[in-house]
Amino acid sequence: MTWADSHCHLTGLDESADDVIDRARAVGVEVMVCVGTDLASSRDAVALAQRQPEVFAAVGLHPHDASRWESEGAELEGLLGESGVVAVGECGLDYYYGHSPADAQQAAFRAQIRLALDRDLPLVIHTRDAWPETFVILRDVGVPRRTIFHCFTGDADVAREALDLGAYLSFSGIVSFKNAADLREAAAIAPLDRVLVETDTPYLAPVPHRGRENRPEFLPDVGAALAAAMGRSVDEVARATLATTRAVLTDIHSL
Repeated sequence: MTWADSHCHLTGLDESADDVIDRARAVGVEVMVCVGTDLASSRDAVALAQRQPEVFAAVGLHPHDASRWESEGAELEGLLGESGVVAVGECGLDYYYGHSPADAQQAAFRAQIRLALDRDLPLVIHTRDAWPETFVILRDVGVPRRTIFHCFTGDADVAREALDLGAYLSFSGIVSFKNAADLREAAAIAPLDRVLVETDTPYLAPVPHRGRENRPEFLPDVGAALAAAMGRSVDEVARATLATTRAVLTDIHSL
């Protein structure tokens, strides 16, 4: 089986990204989207994508750092023209931690949605404790035709609202956690062609790797948990999520 890790952070780890990629490749992970969360990590993601054929880059400003949009936004926008860059993000709203003020988060989110719309690029969204506000902003500014809710954590009702907007849902290792019954119910109602799978390396290692730093080599365990939640075979989920990741993210002109 071959897999695509639709969202991982491969720079700034405590080991060589090349070694991490080699181990992922050995277990069948043939596509990895390395996601930036600020200007520095976005630059690093682009550099990695330009020297590793399995890796693609997303460029954006995380809601935790949204207050830096005025100082970093122009340079982030400039990175979107670099080879290997396939998406805007991760961006969005995070009212759980509130590391940046809500108004700054909303302004940066709106600006990055507009970049995705203007350039017809996929949009990678992070949202936590802010589903209503996220949906309001998307309906107001517009929904890019390849919009991905990364590390989706909503229940079935939230999943339906996201799907009704035409978005894709990317499931992380949380789907394997014992206390994630609502998330598994959301996965069960999601159409197979609207689902992606991710590790969110180095966070959220799936069962049976909890307590360790996550890595793309654990993606088959995330995929197996997602397949169980969807009532589908692991092979079916692997093939479908790889195809969807290629169509939605890495081959950005295919849809």
